[in-house]
Amino acid sequence: MLIVKSKVRELAKAQDMSFSADADDSLSAVVEEIVKKAVERAKANGRKTIKSRDI
Repeated sequence: MLIVKSKVRELAKAQDMSFSADADDSLSAVVEEIVKKAVERAKANGRKTIKSRDI
């Protein structure tokens, strides 16, 4: 799990919404894919640091 569930739920609650357990898993999977793509972009540019432009 790559997300902080309590923070995500807090954000949803502030919008008068709930966040289900399966949504936690889905969001974590999306974050994982974003990080993997950012890693590949940084590597392609000869860097070992992910920058905002990689995301």
